[in-house]
Amino acid sequence: MLEKYLQDIGLSDKEATVYLTLLAVEHASVLDLAKKTKIKRPTVYVVLESLSKKGLVSETTIGKKTHYQAEPPERLETFVEKRKIALEESQRTLKDVIPQIKSIARETGERPVVKYFEGKEGIISASEEMFRNETGGGEPIYLIYPKDLLDEMFPEQERSKFKKIRLDKKVKSKFLYTYNNGEVASDEMGERMKLDSGKCPITCDIAIYKDKVRISVLGKRLSSIFIQSKDVAETLKSLFNITFNSLKK
Repeated sequence: MLEKYLQDIGLSDKEATVYLTLLAVEHASVLDLAKKTKIKRPTVYVVLESLSKKGLVSETTIGKKTHYQAEPPERLETFVEKRKIALEESQRTLKDVIPQIKSIARETGERPVVKYFEGKEGIISASEEMFRNETGGGEPIYLIYPKDLLDEMFPEQERSKFKKIRLDKKVKSKFLYTYNNGEVASDEMGERMKLDSGKCPITCDIAIYKDKVRISVLGKRLSSIFIQSKDVAETLKSLFNITFNSLKK
């Protein structure tokens, strides 16, 4: 029980064992500790050095031999306080360090995150992934979709739900869409370009936002693929903008 608690506050299992063993005696040699704890002598030396750096163990000379003694349990409060201060400092510098770590990972090749979802509920889950942990604002979301199919498969209430999430986060949008029953006008939050469904048949609902891509298949077997990859997202944005800008001319 006590060993588990000491591990919870930052000691290793062997450090906890050696510290509790020393508390039970006035002092002990490395040989004594190795016998009592069943830990090999070379390892005991390493553990004692670590405990000494943590301020929990000190040395004493008995005759001509070096013995070790545990510091009072109150020192654990000092140890925990130091860990707390170190963690707070790490937290403060983390925002600066993360971009550096990301740049290293990017240089060695980004590994995309890929998730697969099945069914109508899966499409909804994949759509929710697009804005998970996102504060919104900044760059727009790029959308390619067949409005006729979406209207047929998802009621207005469900379509409005995700539109509201986007608008609440003040994310503007650029749309490429097909629609056999008219046109959808652009507004201040979204710029829309209609595609000819005869020349450009679309049966997938595609969304691209920052480094995230969602591709929902709207055929007989509903499914979604969610990809988080800067490379994939940037490539699809380029293709989107080539098409979008050519339609504007």
